[in-house]
Amino acid sequence: MIALDDYVIEVLMRDLVGHDRMPSAFLVYLHLWAEAERQRKPAVAASHQTIAEATGLSKSAVQKGVRCLVGRKLLRAHKASVTATPEYRVLRPWKR
Repeated sequence: MIALDDYVIEVLMRDLVGHDRMPSAFLVYLHLWAEAERQRKPAVAASHQTIAEATGLSKSAVQKGVRCLVGRKLLRAHKASVTATPEYRVLRPWKR
């Protein structure tokens, strides 16, 4: 079992799905949050294909979702090299 902040369901879901019309971003965010919690790590290495398979989204929907989350500063992506699998850190700016 993982615990989510109330903010994620009460505010972020409505904002990403309703306002931004990016339900893929919300699903990617939830998936990466859950993986980070399960692995007990601050950052999770995952390819777009892996995220797509885990969420049921297409790879292009995952790419758009990641771009949206990075742009909104809800996700930080880092690659050690151009061909490396990205490492994602789920950010929680409401927790400052």
